Parts: sequence; C-alpha cells; structure tokens
Amino acid sequence: MHIGVIGTGYVGLVSGVCFSEFGFNVTCVDKEQSKIDDLRAGQSPIYEPGLDDLLENQIKAGRIDFTTDLGMAVRKSDVVFIAVGTPARRDSNEADLSYVYGVAKEIAAHIDSYKVIVTKSTVPVGTARQIEDIIRKENPNADFSVASNPEFLREGAAINDFMRPDRVVVGTRDERAQKVMRELYRPLYLNETPIIFTKRETAEIIKYAANAFLATKITFINEIADLCEGAGANVQEVAKSLGLDGRISPKFLHAGPGYGGSCFPKDTMALVETGKKYNAEQSIVASVVQANENRKIRMAEKIVTAMGGDVSGKKIAVLGVAFKPNTDDVRDAPSLQIIPYLQERGAVIAAYDPAAMEEAGKILSNVSWCADSYEASQDTDAVVILTEWNQFRALDLKRLSTIVKSKTIVDLRNIYKLEDMEPEGFYYVSVGRPDVRQMQDVSIKDQSAG
Repeated sequence: MHIGVIGTGYVGLVSGVCFSEFGFNVTCVDKEQSKIDDLRAGQSPIYEPGLDDLLENQIKAGRIDFTTDLGMAVRKSDVVFIAVGTPARRDSNEADLSYVYGVAKEIAAHIDSYKVIVTKSTVPVGTARQIEDIIRKENPNADFSVASNPEFLREGAAINDFMRPDRVVVGTRDERAQKVMRELYRPLYLNETPIIFTKRETAEIIKYAANAFLATKITFINEIADLCEGAGANVQEVAKSLGLDGRISPKFLHAGPGYGGSCFPKDTMALVETGKKYNAEQSIVASVVQANENRKIRMAEKIVTAMGGDVSGKKIAVLGVAFKPNTDDVRDAPSLQIIPYLQERGAVIAAYDPAAMEEAGKILSNVSWCADSYEASQDTDAVVILTEWNQFRALDLKRLSTIVKSKTIVDLRNIYKLEDMEPEGFYYVSVGRPDVRQMQDVSIKDQSAG
C-alpha cells in the first residue's frame, strides 16, 4: 500500500514518518520547494523529540520521499491524507477551510483509480461531506471514498502518541474504505489498540469534543487553584485526590498560566462557532475560552504582586516561552501575553527557552534572549518559571541565590516546593499553594489563638 500525505506541517510530517515506520511507502507533499529540499536532506522543519532520527532512518530505508508534485503523489497512492492547516479565520473564530478545500480540488484532477481520501486535519463537522461534494463536482467519474481520521497527537510526545495511541477513530461507513483503513492501522490492531469506526460526522465531532474537554479540565483546575490560594489550601493535593477517582483521571489537572498551542485555543473557539451554526450553544466551552484568556492576565498580575506591586525599571528573568516543554511552538503561549503585560508596566525582560527563542523572537520585542537560565537570571529582581522544561526542575538554587539581585521566584508551573526554597532564602510564589508570607500569617494566627 502506498500513502500520500498532503501537507508537511506538524500533523502531516509526523503521520507520514510514522506510517513509513510501519512499513508503508509514503510520499509527502508540500508547496514550498525549500521545505521539500530540507526534508529530502533529513532536516525536519519542526521541533519534535525523536522525529529527526526517525526521519533519517526512513529516508535511508527508502520508504519515504518528498515532493511538490501533488498529482504524482495522488496517482501513485492508495490512501491520500489531507493534513494542511486549519487556522482560525481572521474575520471570525471559525476554522479556515480554504486550504482543505483547495487541496480537495487539486486531488480531484488526479484520481485515476480507487482512492481513499482521508481528512487528518482538524475540521468542523460536515467537512468530509463537503470534500466529497467538491471532488465529485470536479471529477464526476472519480472512484473514491472520503473518510475522517482525526489525530490525537501531543506536541512533545507525538511519536509515542502515534505508535501507541489510546484509540484510533475512523469516520466512514463505506465498506471498501473500512477495509483499506483496517489494513493501514493493522500494526496497531495487532497491539490491541481500540479502532473505532463510526460516521464521518461523529469522528469530526470526537476530535473537537476531546480537545474541548481537556481544555475544560485545565481551566477548571486553574479556577480551583484560585480558590485554594484564597483559602490557604494546596491545589496539588486537591488535584491528586481528584485524579484518584477513576471517573476523572489525573491528566490535565495541573494548575498553571493557562493553555496555549496550536490546537486548544483555535479548536475551542471553532467548536463554539460550530455550535451556533447548529443551534446548539456550547456555553461551557465558551466560558472556558474566556476564562483561559483571563487566566494569562491574572498570572501576569500575580507576578507584579509578588514583586511588591510595581515592576517599573525592574529586571525579570522568564524561564520558558514555549506553550509547553519539548516543543518550539509559541502559538497562543501564555508568554505572548504575560511578557508584553510586564513590559508595558516598565519591566525589563531577560528570557531563556531551550527550543522556542527563535520563534518567540519573531513575535516578542525588546527581550534579551540568553544562553541559559543563569545568564537570564543575572542581577534580576525576580525569576519567573513559565514553562516546565525538565532542565528548570533542577536549577542550582544555591548558585541562583548568588547571582540574583532579589531572591524572588514566581513558579507558575509548581515544579518546586516551598521547602526547596527556604534554605536559600527565596521568597517563593507558586500557583494554588500558600507562599512564605501566607504560611507566616497562618503561623502568627495560630500562635495568637494559642
């Protein structure tokens, strides 16, 4: 079986390389010749742990190739995946499907035998039907099926997510297409991965519902964290207890500065808009979207408060600008709102991120980009941990205490504990947990009561 993948962005490239690892022959297509040249040379345009090695191995094995010739790829393939971008439209929060529909028209012109056309891009309900209509209009004699096969890849863990998924969802009732898709995912079926066949519309909604639910969990625990701060409770202990309930699970119950990235922000907004279209208001998700926007500003205010209410002329080290660790993706990252907020109030920002500084530098201005955490923290009035990269979990606190101007750490990812900071004299502020001053207030109250 030969597979064609249209689009070499995050989803398309990871899917293409992983299908190749399964043993299939894969042709990946992109319009940018420079990107194709880099891929042929084994250079990935995206940062994803494990992808470079996998790409190099598949090129050497001769199972994957790259081209700008969409027609050639379609003609030689049995399955053609559409994996182009679906960004939010500029004039609304709806998904922009112009790239998807444009590719569908191009595919139609080159169908010369039975093909299964599969949407891998995240698309609103009804898109597969629209793709089918477009292809039939462009090529009435074409022999093809259209299926929906949403991806559930986490940036930073995409290879494992593809190779060992929780489930595979395939939207098609067409028996010929089902047979092809079963064969395509046979390596996973042998590992007893659940493969769900359903209607195309159901598959399309599953993707949006999954992302919206995870975004809701993040937003929920963030609001619980605010309650914990006010009451002097510990959100991590609350989350641990919640996660032990089998109906809830512990995943995505980590309080922080809000969600970001390429999926959750645009997909939650698109789901809200889709609900309007079908007269099915998504009020919970709409509240999540607004609460997440508010969250980022609230965290910026938290930093200002931790620094005495005035950051004018003060130097702040920001550790981490990517929306999550193990990626260089800064799309809708909390850093893109928090850093400008601090700058508008007169703060001077020095920042370090292991992978995302180049991408962030295209958006953020007047930031001093540093070689490591310690260069960023030199002579600072506060150190802010904004992304939970592993290397930030093992900072040399003794060394840090000797190079900062003021021993203030604002940990917006809760990767340290209060007892880690006390020996070095740091004033430590985290999310949803009592800080040093709160603990002192409680102790004073207890002594007074005694």
